[in-house]
Amino acid sequence: MSIIEVRHLKTLTALRETGSLVEAAERVHLTQSALSHQLKDLEEKLGCPLFIRKTKPVRFTSSGLRLLQLADDVLLSFRAAQRDIQRFAEGESGRLHIAIECHSCYEWLMPTIDHFREHWPDVELDLSNAFSFMPLPALARGDLDLVVTSDPTDLPNIDYIPLFQYESQVALSRHHPLAKKEFFEPEDFIDETLISYPVETERLDVFKHFLAPAGLSPKKVRHSELTLMMMQLIASGRGICCLPNWALTEYTNRQYVITKSLGEEGVWCKLYLAVRKDQRHNAYMEDLINTARNTCFKNLKGILSADL
Repeated sequence: MSIIEVRHLKTLTALRETGSLVEAAERVHLTQSALSHQLKDLEEKLGCPLFIRKTKPVRFTSSGLRLLQLADDVLLSFRAAQRDIQRFAEGESGRLHIAIECHSCYEWLMPTIDHFREHWPDVELDLSNAFSFMPLPALARGDLDLVVTSDPTDLPNIDYIPLFQYESQVALSRHHPLAKKEFFEPEDFIDETLISYPVETERLDVFKHFLAPAGLSPKKVRHSELTLMMMQLIASGRGICCLPNWALTEYTNRQYVITKSLGEEGVWCKLYLAVRKDQRHNAYMEDLINTARNTCFKNLKGILSADL
């Protein structure tokens, strides 16, 4: 028998996504004692620790991170085989019309859709942004089948599946007068031009969770549909913006901009997949949800489990 088994990879993936032994055990349908024994046995056979105990969220060692890379590849292949077999057995076909509420979501959603198109060719797939209409009521009416949203609304027959947590951060020029501040306060926006995607301000994280509770607003709001254009405007000192931390990684790595947290503790939000309850357990819908989760944690930096 091989030292590393599929069950080990599933356990480590669950531990990464939940951040705790207790919740990981629930995810893989084991008792906490059984899960701990499984991991300890694996570590003894490998001769090295895979994660650091008593940290929250769990921090993995170099060996643990390497096994997680293996898990991302192997489990994705397993799911691909399973969905192919299921599709052959059931002849699944249908419709999947998706709307997303932010342009930056394309960065991780497109690999998910590529996998989906390859393995569910008989499902009619359509994708649109949700800047020009209210997507959740359209989902409830049946005009859409899935919505990517950070703004869940209580609607009948709608399930919200949490994907991950992200920090909403301010991006500004390295030469901005506020660049040396440790973090942003609501008052720092009063004299600023805030550059955002063209959506209602009440749907933006920075307004919902930071400015509105303080009763404040920026001097001006300027819209742009392209993240790259937003970064160019910010780098040239023509405003600031507020985006998910993972959407800003590319630009901070290239030193186009710098980022600051909203408040001392930061503002953390969740991203959800919204689906109708009557479609939640369709084979192709469940496959897309599982693939999306895997793709997020494989490709995005700075996100946390939605369960923390």
